[in-house]
Amino acid sequence: MSNKATLEINGEKHEFPLVVGTENEVGIDIKTFRAATNGVVTLDPGFKNTGSCESGITFLNGEQGILRYRGYAIEELADKADFLEVAFLLIFGELPTKDQLEKFHSDIKGQSIVDDDVKKIIDAFPKTAHPMGVLSSLTSALTAFNPSSVNVDSEEDMYNSVVRILGKFPVLVAWTMRKKQGLPLDYGDNSLGYVENVLQMMFKKPNQDYVQNPIIIDALDKLLILHADHEQNCSTSTVRIVGSSHAGLFASLSAGISALWGPLHGGANQAVIEMLEAIKEDGGDTHKYMAKAKDKTDPFRLMGFGHRVYKNFDPRARIIKKSADDVLADLGIEDPILEIAKGLEAEALSDDYFVKRKLYPNVDFYSGIIYRAMGIPIEMFTVMFALGRLPGWIAQWREMRLNKEPIGRPRQIYTGETLRDFKSINNR
Repeated sequence: MSNKATLEINGEKHEFPLVVGTENEVGIDIKTFRAATNGVVTLDPGFKNTGSCESGITFLNGEQGILRYRGYAIEELADKADFLEVAFLLIFGELPTKDQLEKFHSDIKGQSIVDDDVKKIIDAFPKTAHPMGVLSSLTSALTAFNPSSVNVDSEEDMYNSVVRILGKFPVLVAWTMRKKQGLPLDYGDNSLGYVENVLQMMFKKPNQDYVQNPIIIDALDKLLILHADHEQNCSTSTVRIVGSSHAGLFASLSAGISALWGPLHGGANQAVIEMLEAIKEDGGDTHKYMAKAKDKTDPFRLMGFGHRVYKNFDPRARIIKKSADDVLADLGIEDPILEIAKGLEAEALSDDYFVKRKLYPNVDFYSGIIYRAMGIPIEMFTVMFALGRLPGWIAQWREMRLNKEPIGRPRQIYTGETLRDFKSINNR
Protein backbone atom coordinates (compact mmCIF):
# COMPACT_ATOMS: atom_id res chain seq x y z
CA MET A 1 0.00 0.00 0.00
CA SER A 2 1.20 3.48 -0.85
CA ASN A 3 2.08 5.71 2.08
CA LYS A 4 0.32 8.67 0.47
CA ALA A 5 -3.18 9.60 -0.64
CA THR A 6 -3.77 11.69 -3.76
CA LEU A 7 -6.75 14.01 -3.89
CA GLU A 8 -7.69 15.91 -7.06
CA ILE A 9 -9.56 19.22 -6.83
CA ASN A 10 -10.37 21.22 -9.97
CA GLY A 11 -7.80 19.23 -11.93
CA GLU A 12 -5.01 19.86 -9.43
CA LYS A 13 -3.58 16.89 -7.53
CA HIS A 14 -2.50 17.09 -3.92
CA GLU A 15 -0.67 14.40 -1.94
CA PHE A 16 -1.16 13.80 1.77
CA PRO A 17 0.60 11.25 3.99
CA LEU A 18 -1.17 8.21 5.40
CA VAL A 19 -1.05 7.45 9.12
CA VAL A 20 -1.22 3.77 10.07
CA GLY A 21 -2.13 2.74 13.61
CA THR A 22 -0.77 -0.26 15.50
CA GLU A 23 -3.96 -2.20 14.62
CA ASN A 24 -3.52 -1.24 10.93
CA GLU A 25 -6.17 1.46 10.96
CA VAL A 26 -5.42 3.90 8.15
CA GLY A 27 -6.03 7.64 8.19
CA ILE A 28 -5.23 10.46 5.80
CA ASP A 29 -3.26 13.21 7.50
CA ILE A 30 -4.95 16.38 6.23
CA LYS A 31 -3.63 18.95 8.68
CA THR A 32 -2.08 20.86 5.75
CA PHE A 33 -5.13 20.35 3.51
CA ARG A 34 -6.64 23.82 3.78
CA ALA A 35 -3.34 25.60 3.22
CA ALA A 36 -2.38 23.35 0.30
CA THR A 37 -5.74 23.77 -1.46
CA ASN A 38 -6.18 27.53 -0.93
CA GLY A 39 -8.99 27.34 1.59
CA VAL A 40 -10.79 24.08 0.74
CA VAL A 41 -11.97 22.12 3.81
CA THR A 42 -13.45 18.68 4.33
CA LEU A 43 -17.09 18.38 5.48
CA ASP A 44 -17.97 15.56 7.85
CA PRO A 45 -21.10 16.24 9.96
CA GLY A 46 -20.84 14.45 13.27
CA PHE A 47 -17.15 13.68 12.54
CA LYS A 48 -18.09 10.07 11.70
CA ASN A 49 -15.16 9.75 9.28
CA THR A 50 -12.70 12.09 10.96
CA GLY A 51 -9.96 11.12 13.39
CA SER A 52 -9.51 13.97 15.85
CA CYS A 53 -6.34 12.61 17.44
CA GLU A 54 -3.89 9.75 17.72
CA SER A 55 -4.52 7.85 20.94
CA GLY A 56 -2.96 4.87 22.69
CA ILE A 57 -5.78 4.29 25.18
CA THR A 58 -8.67 2.34 23.64
CA PHE A 59 -9.00 0.24 20.51
CA LEU A 60 -12.49 -0.35 19.15
CA ASN A 61 -13.44 -2.36 16.07
CA GLY A 62 -17.19 -2.10 15.61
CA GLU A 63 -17.36 -4.50 12.67
CA GLN A 64 -15.74 -7.33 14.63
CA GLY A 65 -17.10 -6.41 18.06
CA ILE A 66 -13.67 -5.79 19.62
CA LEU A 67 -12.97 -3.50 22.57
CA ARG A 68 -9.56 -3.29 24.25
CA TYR A 69 -8.09 -0.99 26.90
CA ARG A 70 -4.35 -0.43 26.40
CA GLY A 71 -4.19 -3.71 24.46
CA TYR A 72 -6.12 -5.81 27.00
CA ALA A 73 -9.36 -7.46 25.83
CA ILE A 74 -12.41 -6.12 27.65
CA GLU A 75 -13.54 -9.72 28.28
CA GLU A 76 -10.33 -10.51 30.20
CA LEU A 77 -10.34 -7.27 32.17
CA ALA A 78 -13.97 -7.71 33.23
CA ASP A 79 -13.24 -11.27 34.33
CA LYS A 80 -9.88 -10.81 36.07
CA ALA A 81 -9.45 -7.16 37.12
CA ASP A 82 -11.32 -4.79 39.39
CA PHE A 83 -12.39 -1.24 38.58
CA LEU A 84 -9.44 0.49 40.26
CA GLU A 85 -6.96 -1.72 38.39
CA VAL A 86 -8.65 -0.78 35.12
CA ALA A 87 -8.69 2.91 36.09
CA PHE A 88 -4.94 2.78 36.78
CA LEU A 89 -4.37 0.97 33.48
CA LEU A 90 -6.32 3.51 31.44
CA ILE A 91 -4.76 6.55 33.08
CA PHE A 92 -1.14 5.45 33.45
CA GLY A 93 -0.80 2.89 30.64
CA GLU A 94 0.02 -0.31 32.53
CA LEU A 95 -1.70 -2.59 35.02
CA PRO A 96 -0.56 -1.74 38.55
CA THR A 97 1.61 -3.95 40.70
CA LYS A 98 0.17 -4.99 44.05
CA ASP A 99 2.08 -2.19 45.81
CA GLN A 100 1.03 0.39 43.22
CA LEU A 101 -2.61 -0.62 43.52
CA GLU A 102 -2.56 -0.49 47.31
CA LYS A 103 -0.95 2.96 47.23
CA PHE A 104 -3.40 4.13 44.54
CA HIS A 105 -6.40 3.06 46.61
CA SER A 106 -4.90 4.51 49.81
CA ASP A 107 -4.19 7.85 48.12
CA ILE A 108 -7.72 7.95 46.67
CA LYS A 109 -9.21 7.33 50.12
CA GLY A 110 -6.98 10.10 51.49
CA GLN A 111 -8.60 12.53 49.02
CA SER A 112 -12.20 11.44 49.55
CA ILE A 113 -13.26 14.29 51.83
CA VAL A 114 -15.27 16.93 49.98
CA ASP A 115 -15.27 20.43 51.46
CA ASP A 116 -18.34 20.72 53.68
CA ASP A 117 -19.33 23.93 51.90
CA VAL A 118 -20.19 21.80 48.86
CA LYS A 119 -23.21 20.63 50.87
CA LYS A 120 -24.46 24.23 50.75
CA ILE A 121 -24.36 24.06 46.94
CA ILE A 122 -26.36 20.83 46.98
CA ASP A 123 -28.87 22.36 49.38
CA ALA A 124 -29.48 25.16 46.87
CA PHE A 125 -30.78 22.66 44.30
CA PRO A 126 -34.45 21.67 44.46
CA LYS A 127 -35.18 17.95 44.79
CA THR A 128 -36.65 18.12 41.29
CA ALA A 129 -33.23 18.95 39.77
CA HIS A 130 -31.93 16.21 37.48
CA PRO A 131 -28.94 14.44 39.11
CA MET A 132 -26.78 14.92 35.99
CA GLY A 133 -27.21 18.67 36.18
CA VAL A 134 -26.34 18.57 39.88
CA LEU A 135 -23.30 16.35 39.28
CA SER A 136 -21.97 18.54 36.48
CA SER A 137 -22.33 21.64 38.66
CA LEU A 138 -20.67 20.02 41.68
CA THR A 139 -17.76 18.74 39.59
CA SER A 140 -17.19 22.20 38.18
CA ALA A 141 -17.48 23.68 41.68
CA LEU A 142 -14.57 21.51 42.85
CA THR A 143 -12.34 23.96 40.96
CA ALA A 144 -13.24 26.64 43.49
CA PHE A 145 -12.16 24.41 46.37
CA ASN A 146 -9.00 23.20 44.58
CA PRO A 147 -7.92 26.36 42.72
CA SER A 148 -4.33 25.41 41.86
CA SER A 149 -3.88 24.45 38.22
CA VAL A 150 -2.41 21.10 37.25
CA ASN A 151 1.19 21.19 36.07
CA VAL A 152 0.89 18.54 33.38
CA ASP A 153 4.69 18.28 33.10
CA SER A 154 4.90 17.16 36.74
CA GLU A 155 4.11 13.48 37.25
CA GLU A 156 3.51 14.13 40.95
CA ASP A 157 1.11 17.00 40.28
CA MET A 158 -0.75 14.98 37.68
CA TYR A 159 -0.99 11.95 39.97
CA ASN A 160 -2.30 14.06 42.85
CA SER A 161 -5.00 15.52 40.61
CA VAL A 162 -6.03 12.05 39.46
CA VAL A 163 -6.41 10.60 42.97
CA ARG A 164 -8.17 13.79 44.11
CA ILE A 165 -10.98 13.49 41.58
CA LEU A 166 -11.21 9.68 41.92
CA GLY A 167 -11.61 10.19 45.65
CA LYS A 168 -14.18 12.97 45.56
CA PHE A 169 -16.30 11.97 42.57
CA PRO A 170 -17.98 8.92 44.18
CA VAL A 171 -18.94 11.16 47.12
CA LEU A 172 -20.58 13.62 44.72
CA VAL A 173 -22.39 10.73 43.00
CA ALA A 174 -23.74 9.42 46.30
CA TRP A 175 -24.68 12.88 47.56
CA THR A 176 -26.54 13.58 44.33
CA MET A 177 -28.70 10.50 44.85
CA ARG A 178 -29.20 11.02 48.59
CA LYS A 179 -30.23 14.64 48.03
CA LYS A 180 -32.92 13.39 45.66
CA GLN A 181 -34.14 10.92 48.28
CA GLY A 182 -33.94 13.25 51.28
CA LEU A 183 -31.22 11.20 53.02
CA PRO A 184 -28.33 12.65 55.07
CA LEU A 185 -24.97 13.06 53.34
CA ASP A 186 -21.84 11.30 54.55
CA TYR A 187 -18.36 10.34 53.40
CA GLY A 188 -18.57 6.58 53.45
CA ASP A 189 -16.18 4.12 55.06
CA ASN A 190 -12.50 4.07 54.11
CA SER A 191 -12.14 0.49 55.34
CA LEU A 192 -14.16 -0.67 52.32
CA GLY A 193 -13.12 -1.32 48.74
CA TYR A 194 -13.84 1.36 46.14
CA VAL A 195 -17.02 -0.19 44.75
CA GLU A 196 -18.24 -1.38 48.15
CA ASN A 197 -17.85 2.15 49.49
CA VAL A 198 -19.82 3.58 46.57
CA LEU A 199 -22.71 1.22 47.34
CA GLN A 200 -22.65 2.01 51.06
CA MET A 201 -22.54 5.77 50.47
CA MET A 202 -25.52 5.48 48.15
CA PHE A 203 -27.75 3.10 50.06
CA LYS A 204 -26.89 3.16 53.79
CA LYS A 205 -29.82 4.30 55.93
CA PRO A 206 -28.95 6.38 59.02
CA ASN A 207 -30.73 3.95 61.38
CA GLN A 208 -29.35 0.63 60.13
CA ASP A 209 -26.25 -1.12 58.84
CA TYR A 210 -25.78 -1.62 55.13
CA VAL A 211 -25.23 -5.28 54.22
CA GLN A 212 -22.97 -5.79 51.22
CA ASN A 213 -24.10 -8.29 48.57
CA PRO A 214 -21.16 -9.86 46.66
CA ILE A 215 -23.28 -10.41 43.53
CA ILE A 216 -24.27 -6.72 43.48
CA ILE A 217 -20.65 -5.69 44.09
CA ASP A 218 -19.44 -7.87 41.23
CA ALA A 219 -22.14 -6.61 38.86
CA LEU A 220 -21.42 -2.94 39.60
CA ASP A 221 -17.66 -3.53 39.34
CA LYS A 222 -18.14 -5.05 35.89
CA LEU A 223 -20.51 -2.27 34.78
CA LEU A 224 -17.99 0.39 35.78
CA ILE A 225 -15.20 -1.45 33.93
CA LEU A 226 -17.31 -1.85 30.79
CA HIS A 227 -18.15 1.86 30.77
CA ALA A 228 -14.65 3.07 31.68
CA ASP A 229 -13.69 4.21 28.16
CA HIS A 230 -15.02 3.92 24.63
CA GLU A 231 -12.67 5.76 22.31
CA GLN A 232 -13.66 9.18 20.89
CA ASN A 233 -17.35 9.26 21.75
CA CYS A 234 -19.32 12.47 22.28
CA SER A 235 -18.46 13.06 25.96
CA THR A 236 -14.81 12.01 25.60
CA SER A 237 -14.35 14.27 22.58
CA THR A 238 -15.93 17.05 24.64
CA VAL A 239 -13.46 16.51 27.50
CA ARG A 240 -10.55 16.62 25.06
CA ILE A 241 -11.71 19.69 23.15
CA VAL A 242 -12.47 21.63 26.34
CA GLY A 243 -9.12 20.57 27.77
CA SER A 244 -7.37 21.63 24.56
CA SER A 245 -8.02 25.24 25.58
CA HIS A 246 -5.99 24.37 28.73
CA ALA A 247 -9.13 24.43 30.82
CA GLY A 248 -8.59 22.54 34.08
CA LEU A 249 -9.35 18.88 34.66
CA PHE A 250 -12.49 19.49 36.77
CA ALA A 251 -13.94 21.96 34.25
CA SER A 252 -13.24 19.57 31.38
CA LEU A 253 -14.86 16.68 33.26
CA SER A 254 -17.90 18.83 34.03
CA ALA A 255 -18.30 19.48 30.30
CA GLY A 256 -18.03 15.75 29.63
CA ILE A 257 -20.79 15.05 32.15
CA SER A 258 -23.07 17.53 30.37
CA ALA A 259 -22.34 15.83 27.03
CA LEU A 260 -23.04 12.41 28.55
CA TRP A 261 -26.41 13.61 29.82
CA GLY A 262 -28.01 13.48 26.36
CA PRO A 263 -30.44 10.62 25.64
CA LEU A 264 -28.47 9.64 22.51
CA HIS A 265 -25.36 9.07 24.65
CA GLY A 266 -25.30 8.25 28.35
CA GLY A 267 -29.04 8.64 28.77
CA ALA A 268 -29.71 5.56 26.64
CA ASN A 269 -29.99 3.19 29.62
CA GLN A 270 -32.59 5.51 31.16
CA ALA A 271 -34.45 5.54 27.85
CA VAL A 272 -34.57 1.73 27.94
CA ILE A 273 -36.45 1.67 31.25
CA GLU A 274 -38.76 4.47 30.13
CA MET A 275 -39.58 2.41 27.03
CA LEU A 276 -40.25 -0.67 29.15
CA GLU A 277 -42.53 1.33 31.43
CA ALA A 278 -44.45 2.63 28.40
CA ILE A 279 -44.90 -0.95 27.13
CA LYS A 280 -46.16 -1.99 30.57
CA GLU A 281 -48.67 0.87 30.64
CA ASP A 282 -49.96 -0.32 27.25
CA GLY A 283 -50.59 -3.84 28.49
CA GLY A 284 -47.10 -5.37 28.33
CA ASP A 285 -47.52 -7.12 24.97
CA THR A 286 -43.91 -7.62 23.78
CA HIS A 287 -45.04 -9.23 20.50
CA LYS A 288 -46.95 -6.07 19.63
CA TYR A 289 -43.94 -3.85 20.25
CA MET A 290 -41.50 -6.07 18.39
CA ALA A 291 -43.87 -5.83 15.41
CA LYS A 292 -43.99 -2.04 15.80
CA ALA A 293 -40.17 -1.96 15.85
CA LYS A 294 -40.09 -3.81 12.51
CA ASP A 295 -42.69 -1.51 10.94
CA LYS A 296 -40.80 1.28 9.16
CA THR A 297 -43.91 3.46 9.14
CA ASP A 298 -44.28 3.25 12.93
CA PRO A 299 -42.52 5.97 14.98
CA PHE A 300 -41.82 3.54 17.85
CA ARG A 301 -38.12 3.06 18.45
CA LEU A 302 -36.74 0.01 20.24
CA MET A 303 -34.24 1.35 22.77
CA GLY A 304 -31.25 -0.70 23.93
CA PHE A 305 -30.86 -2.76 20.75
CA GLY A 306 -28.07 -2.35 18.20
CA HIS A 307 -25.27 0.20 18.50
CA ARG A 308 -24.03 3.18 16.53
CA VAL A 309 -20.48 1.79 16.43
CA TYR A 310 -20.82 -1.97 16.85
CA LYS A 311 -22.09 -3.60 13.68
CA ASN A 312 -21.95 -6.94 15.45
CA PHE A 313 -22.82 -7.91 19.01
CA ASP A 314 -21.73 -5.32 21.58
CA PRO A 315 -18.89 -7.19 23.39
CA ARG A 316 -19.82 -5.43 26.63
CA ALA A 317 -23.36 -6.79 26.40
CA ARG A 318 -22.10 -10.38 26.23
CA ILE A 319 -20.30 -9.84 29.54
CA ILE A 320 -22.98 -7.98 31.44
CA LYS A 321 -25.86 -10.23 30.36
CA LYS A 322 -24.62 -12.89 32.81
CA SER A 323 -24.39 -10.30 35.59
CA ALA A 324 -27.95 -9.21 34.84
CA ASP A 325 -29.13 -12.83 35.07
CA ASP A 326 -27.18 -13.34 38.33
CA VAL A 327 -28.55 -10.18 39.94
CA LEU A 328 -32.17 -10.96 39.03
CA ALA A 329 -31.82 -14.55 40.23
CA ASP A 330 -30.16 -13.55 43.52
CA LEU A 331 -32.57 -10.76 44.39
CA GLY A 332 -35.62 -12.75 43.28
CA ILE A 333 -37.34 -9.58 42.17
CA GLU A 334 -40.80 -9.86 40.70
CA ASP A 335 -41.00 -6.77 38.56
CA PRO A 336 -43.25 -6.63 35.48
CA ILE A 337 -40.80 -4.18 33.85
CA LEU A 338 -37.98 -6.71 34.14
CA GLU A 339 -40.23 -9.48 32.83
CA ILE A 340 -41.01 -7.34 29.77
CA ALA A 341 -37.26 -6.77 29.28
CA LYS A 342 -36.59 -10.51 29.34
CA GLY A 343 -39.40 -11.03 26.86
CA LEU A 344 -37.99 -8.46 24.43
CA GLU A 345 -34.51 -9.94 24.79
CA ALA A 346 -35.69 -13.48 24.05
CA GLU A 347 -37.63 -12.36 20.98
CA ALA A 348 -34.80 -10.24 19.58
CA LEU A 349 -32.29 -13.07 19.93
CA SER A 350 -34.54 -15.50 18.04
CA ASP A 351 -36.30 -13.26 15.48
CA ASP A 352 -34.74 -13.41 11.99
CA TYR A 353 -35.46 -9.71 11.44
CA PHE A 354 -33.27 -8.68 14.37
CA VAL A 355 -30.66 -11.42 13.99
CA LYS A 356 -30.03 -10.63 10.30
CA ARG A 357 -29.66 -6.92 11.09
CA LYS A 358 -27.57 -7.73 14.18
CA LEU A 359 -29.91 -5.69 16.36
CA TYR A 360 -28.85 -7.43 19.56
CA PRO A 361 -29.38 -6.08 23.09
CA ASN A 362 -26.54 -3.68 23.91
CA VAL A 363 -24.85 -2.72 27.18
CA ASP A 364 -27.43 0.03 27.82
CA PHE A 365 -30.22 -2.55 27.76
CA TYR A 366 -28.62 -4.73 30.43
CA SER A 367 -27.19 -1.91 32.55
CA GLY A 368 -30.65 -0.36 32.89
CA ILE A 369 -32.06 -3.70 34.03
CA ILE A 370 -29.29 -4.15 36.63
CA TYR A 371 -29.57 -0.63 38.01
CA ARG A 372 -33.34 -0.96 38.36
CA ALA A 373 -32.97 -4.30 40.14
CA MET A 374 -30.40 -2.76 42.51
CA GLY A 375 -32.85 -0.04 43.48
CA ILE A 376 -31.06 2.84 41.78
CA PRO A 377 -33.58 5.48 40.65
CA ILE A 378 -33.97 5.82 36.90
CA GLU A 379 -32.72 9.42 36.85
CA MET A 380 -29.45 8.19 38.44
CA PHE A 381 -28.62 5.74 35.64
CA THR A 382 -26.57 8.25 33.66
CA VAL A 383 -24.80 9.36 36.83
CA MET A 384 -23.63 5.76 37.29
CA PHE A 385 -22.43 5.80 33.68
CA ALA A 386 -20.40 8.93 34.51
CA LEU A 387 -18.85 7.20 37.53
CA GLY A 388 -17.65 4.40 35.28
CA ARG A 389 -16.47 6.71 32.49
CA LEU A 390 -14.46 8.95 34.87
CA PRO A 391 -11.08 7.16 34.47
CA GLY A 392 -11.44 7.16 30.69
CA TRP A 393 -12.11 10.90 30.65
CA ILE A 394 -9.11 11.48 32.92
CA ALA A 395 -6.90 9.30 30.71
CA GLN A 396 -8.00 11.10 27.55
CA TRP A 397 -7.50 14.56 29.13
CA ARG A 398 -4.06 13.55 30.40
CA GLU A 399 -3.02 12.11 27.03
CA MET A 400 -4.21 15.20 25.18
CA ARG A 401 -2.28 17.53 27.46
CA LEU A 402 0.90 15.42 27.47
CA ASN A 403 0.80 15.25 23.66
CA LYS A 404 0.52 19.06 23.62
CA GLU A 405 -2.37 18.86 21.17
CA PRO A 406 -3.47 22.19 19.65
CA ILE A 407 -6.71 23.85 20.67
CA GLY A 408 -9.71 22.30 18.94
CA ARG A 409 -11.03 24.56 16.21
CA PRO A 410 -13.21 22.88 13.53
CA ARG A 411 -13.95 24.68 10.28
CA GLN A 412 -17.32 25.05 8.53
CA ILE A 413 -18.99 25.56 5.18
CA TYR A 414 -20.90 28.83 5.40
CA THR A 415 -24.44 28.60 3.94
CA GLY A 416 -25.91 31.91 5.15
CA GLU A 417 -26.70 35.18 3.36
CA THR A 418 -24.07 36.84 1.22
CA LEU A 419 -23.07 40.49 1.77
CA ARG A 420 -26.11 42.72 2.39
CA ASP A 421 -26.55 46.45 2.88
CA PHE A 422 -27.70 47.56 6.30
CA LYS A 423 -31.24 48.97 6.45
CA SER A 424 -32.21 51.54 9.02
CA ILE A 425 -34.94 50.47 11.42
CA ASN A 426 -37.52 52.69 9.67
CA ASN A 427 -37.02 50.83 6.38
CA ARG A 428 -37.26 47.26 7.65
